[in-house]
Amino acid sequence: MKDKASKVADLAQRRGFYWPSWEIYGGVAGFYDLGPLGKELKNKIMELWKKIMIHPLQRIVVEIETPMITPYKVLEASGHVENFTDPVVECKSCGRKFRADHLIEEVTGLKVEGLKPEDLTKIIKENNIRCPVCGGELGEVKPFLLLFQTQIGPYEGDRGFIRPETAQGAFVNFKRVYQLMREKLPFGIAQIGRVGRNEISPRQGLLRLREFTIAEIEFFIDPLNPGRPPLDYNAKIRLLPWELAKGGQKEPVEVTVKEALEKGWIMNEWMAYWMLKAKELLNLLGVSDEDQYFEEKSPEERAHYSSQTYDQLVKTERYGWMEVSGHAYRGDYDLRRHIQYSGKDLYAFRKFKEPKRVRVKVVRWNAKELGMRYKSKAKEIIEELKRKDPEVIERELYDKGYVEVAGERIEKGIVWIEEREDVITGEKFIPHVVEPSFGVERLLYVALEHALKEKDGRLILSIPKYLAPIQAVVFPLLEEEALINKAKEVWQMLLEEGLRVEYDEKGSIGRRYARYDEIGVPVAVTIDFQSLEDDTVTVRDRDTWEQIRVNINELPEVIRKIISMKK
Repeated sequence: MKDKASKVADLAQRRGFYWPSWEIYGGVAGFYDLGPLGKELKNKIMELWKKIMIHPLQRIVVEIETPMITPYKVLEASGHVENFTDPVVECKSCGRKFRADHLIEEVTGLKVEGLKPEDLTKIIKENNIRCPVCGGELGEVKPFLLLFQTQIGPYEGDRGFIRPETAQGAFVNFKRVYQLMREKLPFGIAQIGRVGRNEISPRQGLLRLREFTIAEIEFFIDPLNPGRPPLDYNAKIRLLPWELAKGGQKEPVEVTVKEALEKGWIMNEWMAYWMLKAKELLNLLGVSDEDQYFEEKSPEERAHYSSQTYDQLVKTERYGWMEVSGHAYRGDYDLRRHIQYSGKDLYAFRKFKEPKRVRVKVVRWNAKELGMRYKSKAKEIIEELKRKDPEVIERELYDKGYVEVAGERIEKGIVWIEEREDVITGEKFIPHVVEPSFGVERLLYVALEHALKEKDGRLILSIPKYLAPIQAVVFPLLEEEALINKAKEVWQMLLEEGLRVEYDEKGSIGRRYARYDEIGVPVAVTIDFQSLEDDTVTVRDRDTWEQIRVNINELPEVIRKIISMKK
């Protein structure tokens, strides 16, 4: 008997939700195409994400779009070039490569994510884990860089990567958006976009892809005055904090948000806010509270930029608990690194209640010497020196004996740092970041799996009605000219009302009902002989199969009410 994952995959390919990419050439693992229904469903999920995650804070969360191709320097600064790796192990006999931690977990049940390559190698040898394909001996575990590399332009050395996340686009644009937000915190930068991760051995269909869509928010706060989110402190949330997990706890606990914050299980109110919004989003995708919870990653498992991370897990039949979103407290890591690598001012400003008298560092230069050496370029060098952080310049002068400005090396003595006493009204600081991040294709998959039901031996895609790619279908009861003409009139009227409606006259009425139940159409409108007499139609519900009689003039409003989120 097929499990639910197989039924979803079969339905997805037959009915046009998704299928493997490049099929006629044998396909490539980790890539999937979305068909017409899959694309429409994905669009609706992304709009729902915006409705839940952005709209409630629309005055302080804004959406941007940045390129997929990312210069080497950006991902070097972010730490991805150094840290964005997974452990790979190769079979000495057949040469196939596998993700080592996943292979160990499948064979032994041990949770080993985050362990060093040498520790994974030791576990493989101690447990005599062999190649799952040919049974051959496995070699040493090595780190594998997950970034897709490319070259920008025709010049050798202009390396770049396909971005593995959208976050860096938000960080490098922080100062511009901060100024647009009138230099007020907190605020968030949201982005939905394509990313690439060169997975070692992607399996599990839409759940592990090499190219996919991420929906992320980088939410910037002042760590000393983070502001208070519109948070329901009495709301319940299911968690498995690391504090409990390291003591042997396997199951999540249900607590109020207030309790989770008081116990230190969630380190920040904004973390709690975004986690509650993520729970709400999954509820609206058809996932119950019992089928989702948040698991805190151990210090070894956390990404290099994170000081706390919770994964939102959803129950699936074949794959168990599957991550659909990650919630990270990134602190000041990203902006601090980009300040360090770019030399640019990515600070925010915190006003004091009362002005203070302090000693500050300022950049000084020998204008005459700059003019003699660099001629017309001296003005550009001076302007950039004015913009650069004195701390960064001082560090560069100390470490290297020069500072790089406008492509020139300006030596110590031509530029230097002085201290002076100033009256200041505030201070610069690096904002901290709370990040909720969602894999959109994973949301699509769990929405399909949790919607798929069986009734009287028939498959029904009971997807929430407001998400349905097709909102209604119009049938003539029989293939008779008068009924067909009337049905097409009704269909055209509903299209003009802006509804997404199909028309179908082929096959028995029972087969047509079954066909559209299977792809999740909430409403079936049938034109029968009574319709010709009194302008009424039957409206059938996908889930209950109950029918009501409705006047054609009232039909658009009836359908809108059925598919509305507000009941």
